[in-house]
Amino acid sequence: MALAGSPGGAGWTWRPVARDALLARAFHSCTELRGRFYLVGGLPAGGATEPSGDTVVFDPAGGQAVRLGARGGPRRSHHDAAPVGGRWLCVVGGWDGSRRVATVAALDTERGAWEAWSAAPGSRPPAGLSSHTCTRVSDRELRVAGREGGTRTQRRYGNVYTLRLDPGARTYSYKEEGCHTASRSGHCAALLQTPGPRPGHQLLLFGGCNSAEPEVAGQWSHGKLGEEPPAAPHLREQLARLVSTGQGSRQGPRGLRHHSCSVVGPFAVLFGGETLTRARDTICNDLYIYDTRRSPPSWFHFPCADQGLKRVGHRTCLWNDQLYLVGGFGEDGRTPCPQVCILDLFI
Repeated sequence: MALAGSPGGAGWTWRPVARDALLARAFHSCTELRGRFYLVGGLPAGGATEPSGDTVVFDPAGGQAVRLGARGGPRRSHHDAAPVGGRWLCVVGGWDGSRRVATVAALDTERGAWEAWSAAPGSRPPAGLSSHTCTRVSDRELRVAGREGGTRTQRRYGNVYTLRLDPGARTYSYKEEGCHTASRSGHCAALLQTPGPRPGHQLLLFGGCNSAEPEVAGQWSHGKLGEEPPAAPHLREQLARLVSTGQGSRQGPRGLRHHSCSVVGPFAVLFGGETLTRARDTICNDLYIYDTRRSPPSWFHFPCADQGLKRVGHRTCLWNDQLYLVGGFGEDGRTPCPQVCILDLFI
């Protein structure tokens, strides 16, 4: 297995830990809930337009994947999902095979059953969402960012919504925020602490357009957010040592989309995706780390020579102090990857 490295002798790779044809998909969601990864929908192959309607549960401790027998799961790709109340998996928006939708479907993981939640009175939903992001800002509140529109019309700017979820009433409600962003699709979002003695939080959007600049889609002052990301002390320490071997830059990747992003302490870890800056060989296998420990933050780029690690439409999930890579299309942009990998860092 080829290692990607930096001049300082540090290296990284994605090490396969499981393989199952049930996991082979791209543009799916992959969400950790109670120590399980829930994979919903996605596309089974490049060129497919009909998304899958199945749900697969992967146990990272045992390395086993099973298809959930629950009926009525949403047919979706290019959607996002978030856990609510430690019990429900809420799937938001996406492509259903014929149109972009903004509805919410919820999997009750205790009953193993899908529920169709309804819009609450006063909800102001987007016209349609795909390749957007949903970020938890509290247990029952998500911040949704992306370009809304139907199949024929797309706005020239991005919208930001607060999506409130009520598991007791089985309802959801959208409220459009006053801020607009650049028109982005296939971007990622990271909720990161701001540096300083009284740190607040910022929701930053990366990629999904030609710009290399991150954009703020929400700000919260000290103590306003109750959301605590999972602790990953060992991985956080490894990332700190890795960036200490690299050369920081103020400029991030330009024109990257359909990449993955996970927050590990003060770091946003971006991987793979498709670049808009080249006409050929567009699928990427680069690791980028956005380091917010100092102001202004720095980007660190760790390229990779292993063509087999190229991914687009994949997901990364943080669990048990390790970062997992799940699914996505490989270097041809068409063949889905059945592996689950763990990020290994060598310093």
